[in-house]
Amino acid sequence: MALEGKHSFGSIGDTRVTFVEKKIPQERADFLKNLLEHNGFEVLLEEEKRKKEEDPQLYTVAVTDMVFNPTVWVFERRLKTFDDRKVTPDYWKQVSEDTHPQYWKKV
Repeated sequence: MALEGKHSFGSIGDTRVTFVEKKIPQERADFLKNLLEHNGFEVLLEEEKRKKEEDPQLYTVAVTDMVFNPTVWVFERRLKTFDDRKVTPDYWKQVSEDTHPQYWKKV
């Protein structure tokens, strides 16, 4: 899921949540869950319903903090990595471990 400014919220069970990403594989869900819990958020995972039994299992990741917006937190560099560096958009998207302060690329 791309970082976008839209704040998406709803419910998982009886709990009001802010959705972080939807329809993602297990590995991505685990990464986000661990990263967000490391940053002090209460994270909920929900399995998506599969149309066919052979379809891969996908997940929705959400936090109970109703004002959390992933785009704001990433671009304002409020999230920390596991080794106390600041999360960049590429780190969030799991493209790179590089956390150099600029989110743009120099040529």
